Amino acid sequence: MFIGTVCPIFTNQKFQNLFSPLYFKGFFITKSLICCFIFFTNQDADLSVYKKAHENCGLHYTKMKKYLLLISLIPAFVIHLQAQDREIITYDTIVEMSVIKRTVIEKKIIDAEGNEQTLPTETREENTTSQQIIFEDKNPQSTQLQSIVKETPPPSAPATTTVSGDVRGGTGIIQGRVYNALNNEPIMFANVVIEGTSVGATTDLDGNYAITGLKPALYNVQISYIGFDEKTFYEIQVSNSRPTTQDFALEETTAELEEVVVRASPFRKTEESPVSLRTIGVAEIQRNPGGSRDISRVVQSLPGVTSTASFRNDLLIRGGAPNENRFYLDDVEVPNINHFATQGASGGPVGLINVDFIREVDFFSGAFPANRGNALSSVFNFKQKDGRNDRLGLTATIGASDAGITLEGPLGKKTTFLASARQSYLQFLFQAIGLPFLPTYNDFQAKVKTRFDQKNELTFIGLGAIDNFSLNLDRGFSRLADIENPTQEDLDAVEGEQYLLDNLPVNEQWNYTNGLVYKRYAENGFWTFVLSRNMLNNTATKYENNTDNEDDLILNYKSQEIENKLRIEHTTRFDGFKLTYGTNYEYAKYNNTTFNRISTPAGPFTVNYAAEFDFHKYGLFGQISKKFVDDRLVLSLGVRTDANSYSDEMSNPLEQLSPRFSLAYAFTERLSLNLNSGIYYQLPPYTVMGYKDENGTLINKENGVSYIRNTHAVAGLELNTASDSKITLEGFYKLYDNYPFLLRDSINLANLGGDFGVIGNEPTVSNKQGRSYGLEFLFQQRLYKGFYGIVSYTLGWSEFEDKNGDFIPSSWDSRHTMNLVGGKRFKRNWELGMNWRLQSGLPFTPFDIERSSLIENWSVRGVGLLDWERLNTERYAAIHTLDMRVDKKWFFKRWSLNLYLDIENIYGNALKQDVLLLDRDELGNAQIDPNNPAAYLTKLLTTDNGTTLPTIGVVVAF
Repeated sequence: MFIGTVCPIFTNQKFQNLFSPLYFKGFFITKSLICCFIFFTNQDADLSVYKKAHENCGLHYTKMKKYLLLISLIPAFVIHLQAQDREIITYDTIVEMSVIKRTVIEKKIIDAEGNEQTLPTETREENTTSQQIIFEDKNPQSTQLQSIVKETPPPSAPATTTVSGDVRGGTGIIQGRVYNALNNEPIMFANVVIEGTSVGATTDLDGNYAITGLKPALYNVQISYIGFDEKTFYEIQVSNSRPTTQDFALEETTAELEEVVVRASPFRKTEESPVSLRTIGVAEIQRNPGGSRDISRVVQSLPGVTSTASFRNDLLIRGGAPNENRFYLDDVEVPNINHFATQGASGGPVGLINVDFIREVDFFSGAFPANRGNALSSVFNFKQKDGRNDRLGLTATIGASDAGITLEGPLGKKTTFLASARQSYLQFLFQAIGLPFLPTYNDFQAKVKTRFDQKNELTFIGLGAIDNFSLNLDRGFSRLADIENPTQEDLDAVEGEQYLLDNLPVNEQWNYTNGLVYKRYAENGFWTFVLSRNMLNNTATKYENNTDNEDDLILNYKSQEIENKLRIEHTTRFDGFKLTYGTNYEYAKYNNTTFNRISTPAGPFTVNYAAEFDFHKYGLFGQISKKFVDDRLVLSLGVRTDANSYSDEMSNPLEQLSPRFSLAYAFTERLSLNLNSGIYYQLPPYTVMGYKDENGTLINKENGVSYIRNTHAVAGLELNTASDSKITLEGFYKLYDNYPFLLRDSINLANLGGDFGVIGNEPTVSNKQGRSYGLEFLFQQRLYKGFYGIVSYTLGWSEFEDKNGDFIPSSWDSRHTMNLVGGKRFKRNWELGMNWRLQSGLPFTPFDIERSSLIENWSVRGVGLLDWERLNTERYAAIHTLDMRVDKKWFFKRWSLNLYLDIENIYGNALKQDVLLLDRDELGNAQIDPNNPAAYLTKLLTTDNGTTLPTIGVVVAF
């Protein structure tokens, strides 16, 4: 490993005049050795102290850097020999060291085939030291290439090396910056290497690097430097058409250099969250079979994640409900990441985040950091890439249901942008194949980032969606007259269409999130200021028999949720501690007008109210972490508290005190024990808080609804292998308190949220408990010799109290869930992936056929009513599905093309569900029960939702 270190030593200019050059050099070298000894034995040493101590001596130290550089390599080489497990590459020779104030740089790269590439000429006016490293290839099968650098002073452009082995032969470039994650300072002379090769580069004085001459492909890149934790970033896509810009932030390590024991894991694990954290790269999202480039579907391959129906993106994490998840986009909180969202929950059928923006995703299923509040089951941190800074770029995507375009490029020397728009054409497809509903969605996304200087940067984040859901009234019994001699199959199909037309509303929904993120870096930390606003507008209408007659109105719903947020955080390190603390404030407003005819056990009932309220929310948080025992032991202690002005029950911050503790201990360099426990709080949905009774009273405020409390305990073992894979085994236990209980139907809110519509808008009290517990196994193989894969298994239980106080299975109680995901990259940029999933059947509540059949009830809802007295007493059959995806990529000089075939549910397996329908004659007329004139004749029809869904997609990038 090449290590370059410069220790600034100053002496007086008069000594240069009084003493001979020989004496002076001896004096300088002696003091340099002392300084280097201090630096290499004490990583916390601040050399500016030594610099100031010698300023009076007046030595122009930059003239002596070439001696110091040579001296510093001696202890560096000794340390290198003592840390063979950290070795990536070795240096063969060091050539050309010069000191010139005015720098004019000319660079030329010549590979083994004689291809020449000339880099831009640069001029730099400053005193620097030049060094060019020629790496010795440790792979005897690699072809040795030559790197020629012609320069009059040291380079200000990053040092580069040409490529060798099976990665050479292209014009692709990986470039970027390596910097200290704490203070944004550049890391000089860090190693940036293509994993498994000697191909790489060292960073220059500004932390910049460039690896050129790469063949278009996916590469794993390793970054290392003494005093910082090593990192590996996986599957970075390189193409000929554009340089790949990838910045790397390294965390400082507290380990003594000669005591390096813990091997850097290829998987992300933070001090605050050493357990239950998974990091998902953009390549994993893009290529996931059956995932449709949607993160909500990709994450279902991980342990602890259960799904509902195959056409929805509801995330059920460790037995929790869909409304217990929180999402952050570059530090900006986003309430929901799906189109056609269920208000009061977080799911929907289609994701709205553009995967072309994503760099990686951190998924926390436990051990939430203290700066992330209002979550009970999971936290998602979406990290977006920056726009390219060389020229305008374009990516166009056409999939099975939508088409989108992404633009990126520079807006100036310090500003870059990303912007995208997407529109669906599902409505045309659904109308063509004769479905009774026509969904349309559009989304927009933008990121603009300005780096004022090395210490200050400002980012704008924008995300929005417009969704419309209309009915295709040409279907159902209106088309029965066009069918000659209808068969029973025709009648069943028509009945199914009419059932949907009778109960689905016409829906329009739009939402947006805008945010500004300002980061201010200091010497030992950084400040983050986040100012954001988000809004949801949701409307739905329904008429009996789908007329526009006001007398037939069943549902007229209009609601808005508006949040304005400010969060201030400060992260700093001192004496080996990492401290994060801050505060958040939020002003929220909720509007609702509801007219809804419903059926209750007591008979039909009309809900008619208008609600409007606003309130203030605030919180404080702090978390401190430290490594001990040569970095083998990591401890983290955090606390946060939240309160609001909605009611007295939630106004005392001490009532929502939320401590958390994490521990990680490395038994060996690859095996570790990870623990976490914590108490977390979450507000009830606004639909609960804003419900009014017939007297105009916020009845749930009067009922004392409060924060939901959840106590977590997680323990696990983690084994990292030598082939970039890991094996984890985790056990978890979650205990819920103060969960909302819906009084009208006498059920726990935790059982709802996996369907369309609105949940929680009825009388509620906060007095029920719940629990979920289980065991998770994960084997994950990062891209290694062309292979990648995941094997996950979850054994879990999810139970909540019923109206009698008994624990019964919740609607998300899937006992067994298994995923097998695997893929292989072949030559000529072919790739094949498979995804097989097995899940136990979820519990469900059967129909109350007698009550549903009553004419007064059916005319209100047009759908069967559930028998809540038998809540979740039955269970669906287990289901398994197989998805497959084939990708082929072409890389041209100025553009690239990706074609893919994605086949979801290859063998058409189905989730069989019973639907209650009216018994109709051949003309479509409902039949009256001869034994009860007040009721219809009904029947149960078993539906089969299993369909094979092939998708041919095209992605073009310029």
